Amino acid sequence: MADKTIKKNTIETLEDLELAMQELREAQKIYATYTQEQVDAIFKAAATAANKARIPLSKMAVAETGMGVMEDKVIKNHYAAEYMYNAYKNTKTCGVIEEDPVYGIKKIAEPLGVIAAVIPTTNPTSTAIFKTLICLKTRNGIIISPHPRAKQCTAEAAKIVLEAAVAAGAPKGIIKCIDVPSLELTNKVMQEADCILATGGPGMVKAAYSSGKPALGVGPGNTPVIIDDSADIKLAVNSIIHSKTFDNGMICASEQSVTVLESIYKAVKDEFKYRGCYFLKKDELDKVRSVILINGALNAKIVGQKAATIAKMAGVEVPEETKILIGEVESVDISEPFAHEKLSPVLAMYKAKDFDDALQKAEQLVADGGYGHTSSLYINVNEKEKMAKHAAMMKTCRILINTPSSQGGIGDLYNFKLAPSLTLGCGSWGGNSVSENVGVKHLINIKTVAERRENMLWMRTPEKVYFKKGCTPVALDELKNVMGKKRCFIVTDSFLYKNGFTKKIEDKLDQMGIVHTCFSDVEPDPSLASARAGAAAMRAFEPDCIIAMGGGSAMDAGKVMWMLYENPDADFSEMSMDFMDIRKRVYTYPKMGKKAYFIAIPTSSGTGSEVTPFAIITDRDTGIKWPLADYELMPDMSIVDTDNMMSAPKGLTCASGIDVMTHAIEAYVSIMASDYTDSLALRAIKLVFEYLPRAYKDGNDVEARDHMANASCMAGMAFANAFLGLNHSLAHKLGAFHHLPHGIANALVLLNVMRYNSAEVPTKMGTFPQYQYPHALQRYAEIGRSVGLTGKNDQEVFEKLLAKLDELMRTIEIKPNIKDYNVDEKHFLDTLDEMSEQAFNDQCTGANPRYPLVSEIKELYLKSYYGEEK
Repeated sequence: MADKTIKKNTIETLEDLELAMQELREAQKIYATYTQEQVDAIFKAAATAANKARIPLSKMAVAETGMGVMEDKVIKNHYAAEYMYNAYKNTKTCGVIEEDPVYGIKKIAEPLGVIAAVIPTTNPTSTAIFKTLICLKTRNGIIISPHPRAKQCTAEAAKIVLEAAVAAGAPKGIIKCIDVPSLELTNKVMQEADCILATGGPGMVKAAYSSGKPALGVGPGNTPVIIDDSADIKLAVNSIIHSKTFDNGMICASEQSVTVLESIYKAVKDEFKYRGCYFLKKDELDKVRSVILINGALNAKIVGQKAATIAKMAGVEVPEETKILIGEVESVDISEPFAHEKLSPVLAMYKAKDFDDALQKAEQLVADGGYGHTSSLYINVNEKEKMAKHAAMMKTCRILINTPSSQGGIGDLYNFKLAPSLTLGCGSWGGNSVSENVGVKHLINIKTVAERRENMLWMRTPEKVYFKKGCTPVALDELKNVMGKKRCFIVTDSFLYKNGFTKKIEDKLDQMGIVHTCFSDVEPDPSLASARAGAAAMRAFEPDCIIAMGGGSAMDAGKVMWMLYENPDADFSEMSMDFMDIRKRVYTYPKMGKKAYFIAIPTSSGTGSEVTPFAIITDRDTGIKWPLADYELMPDMSIVDTDNMMSAPKGLTCASGIDVMTHAIEAYVSIMASDYTDSLALRAIKLVFEYLPRAYKDGNDVEARDHMANASCMAGMAFANAFLGLNHSLAHKLGAFHHLPHGIANALVLLNVMRYNSAEVPTKMGTFPQYQYPHALQRYAEIGRSVGLTGKNDQEVFEKLLAKLDELMRTIEIKPNIKDYNVDEKHFLDTLDEMSEQAFNDQCTGANPRYPLVSEIKELYLKSYYGEEK
C-alpha cells in the first residue's frame, strides 16, 4: 500500500535533485505494479482536483507572469483537466492492452520510467496539469522544471495534482517539482530522466534533443492562414480574432499571418476593422517592427500582452479596446519582423493575386519558422481540389480547415479525432520525434487534416408530457393500465399537502388500487438532509413510481430523492462538478429508472423543472449548494395541469412568470440554440407577453393560467437542451448572497444583460463550434419581430424589445433596480467581488453568447444595483 503522507523536499541544488530523483524512481517502481483499475482511480481523482482549481491557478499564473488573460487561462486549465480525462479515461495503459488470438498478437503496456517535463511560461499551469495527468495515466513518474518566471503557479498546479493522486492511492513521491529552477538543474533533470516532455522555446527544445535521452518536443509555431475567395468572410475573420485574442495570442498554434485573395481583400479588411482590429499606418509599421524583435529574436516583453499595451511600447496610439494590431506587409522573408512568430495579438496581413500566390506565401512563412507546426485555410469545403493542393504544399502536421487555430490545433474542441493536447509535435520537419498532438504513443509522422465540425446537438424531453386543465386523472391512468405500477411515493411540501393539493392524486391512486404514501417535508430551499430523509423513506416503502408535486423545490427534491433511492452512494461533489461540454464531463451519472418511474407535476408556471434535467440541493451543514445537471435526472412523465396553479398568489405569479420569460430569451440566444429549441422559446416568449399580465391581474383567468403553464413547460424544454446564460448566473448569486426571489433576481439584471450580450464587437464571444461569430443582436431582433415589433434595422427592433420587456415588468410591479428591494448598499459592495467571480464560475455562463470577464460581470451588477443613477 502506498505511503500517503506528503513531505516537502525542496529542490534547489544538484544534491537536492539527486535525492529527489532517488525517491521518484522508487515511487515509480511501485507505481509500475499498479493495475488498470488503480491507475484509473488515481487519474480521475487528479483530473477532478485540477478541474476544481482552475480559477485560482489562472489567477496565480497571470499575477506571477504578467502575461495573458485570467479568464482564458481558466478555459485552458479546464481543458487540460476535463478533455484529457475524457480522451483517455477508457484507454488501456496497463498490462495487456490489445490481443488478437487468431493472429497471435498481444500488446503489453509498460511505463517508460521517469519523465522530465519542462514547462513554459506561456502556459504554466495548464501544461503542468496536462503533463502530470498523462504521466499518471501511463504509470510514469514525472519531475517538473518550471520556467523561472512561473515557478510558483507551476509548483502549485503540480502540488494539487500530487495531493489528489496520493489521496487516491498513488505513491507519495510520484510527482516532483524543482523549486528554484536554473539552467543547470534543468539540464541535469533532462540527463537523468528516461524521457523528456519538452514544451518551450527553440533553445530549450534543442537542448532536450541534445541531452542523449529520448525526447518528445515541439517546434515553434508560425501559423499562416489563407482566406480563399470562396470562404465565409464573417466566419473566417471572427474565428481568427477569437483565436488570436485567446490568452492574448500565447498559444503556439495561434495565427501569425493571414493571406487574403485580392478579390476579397477589402471585404476582409473591413470585417477586421468592424470587429475592433487596428490596421497600422505606414509610419506606425516600423515603430511596431522595432518592438517585435530585439536583436533578431522575439521581444519577450510583448508576449501575452494586450494589443494596446504593445502599441504603447511602440509609441503608437490605438483605442484601449483594440483586439489585434494588423500590419499590412509584402515580404514573407525572415527579415520582415511581421513574418515571425509573435505570441501576441499582432498579425501580419498579405494580399495574394490568386490561390497559388497565397500558397507560395504560406509555404515560405512555414519555412521561415513554422516547419511541422500548424497551417490554416478558410474555404468552401466543396473546393476539394484547392484543399488537396493546400494540404500537399503545407509541411505542417496540423492543417486546420475553417477553424480558429489556437482552439483547433489543441484538438477535440473544434474538430473530431485530433487528439487533445497541450504539446503539439512538429515531426521531422520541425526537428521533433513526433508529428501528432502528444499523447500515448508516437512512432511515425502523421499528417492530419482536421476540418471544423459542429458537434451533434440533441432534443431531450420527458417520455410523455400531459397538459390542459384537468388532465391529471387521465395521465395517471397509465400507471395502472399501461405500466402496471403498484406502489407510488408522493413528494411535496407541507403547504400543498395541508391544503389538499395531493388529495386528487391520492384519490386517483386509491381508485386504481395503487398503494401510496406521501413525504411532505420539502423546504422552500430543499436541503440534502431532507432529501436523504425522503430517500430513506423510499427505501423503506420500495415504490415503483415517484410523483413530485409542487414548485421547483419539490420537483428538485424529488429528483434528488430518486437519485439517492436508486444510487445510495451518489457523490454530490462529483455530480455537481462544472463542465464545458455535458458529454465530456469527468463524472458519469448513474443510470436512472432501474427501480422507479418518475413523474413531475408543477403547481406554478415558472421553473420548468418538470421537463428539465436540473436540480439544486443545499447541504445545510456546509452551506454548499449542489447544482446538479444531467439528462439522467429528466422526469419520465410531466403532467402540466392548470387546476394545480389557479390559486397562485400575485407575488408567485410575477416572479415565476418573469422567470419563464428569462428562460426562453436565454435559450434563444444561447450558443447551443437549435431549430428545435428556437420554436419552443419564441412561442413561450409570445405567450408570456400576452398572458402574464392577465394572470397577474386575475389569478382565476383560466385561459391566462393555461397559456402560462404551457409557456413555462415549453421554455423548460428549450433551456433543457439549449441551456441558459449569464442572466441566470448573475441571478443565482443574487439569490444566494442577498436572498432575492429567483425570478425577481432574473428580472433585475435582464435588460442590462441583454444590452451587454448585444454588442457586435464583444470583448470575447462564446466558445462552441456552432457559434460562428457574434450575432446576439440579430437573435434579439428576431425575438422582437416574432412579437410584432418593427424597425428599420436590428438595433431599432432590439430597443423596442427592451422597452416592451420594461413595460411588462412595470405591469407586474417589478421594481427597476436591486437597491429598490432593500439590499444594503455596503453589504452589496462588500460581496460584489465574490459574487462576480462565482457568477463567472456558474455553470450557466458557458452557454452565454458573450464570454464575460469578471470585471464585466462586476459592472453589470453595479448597473443593475444603481440603475441610471450610477
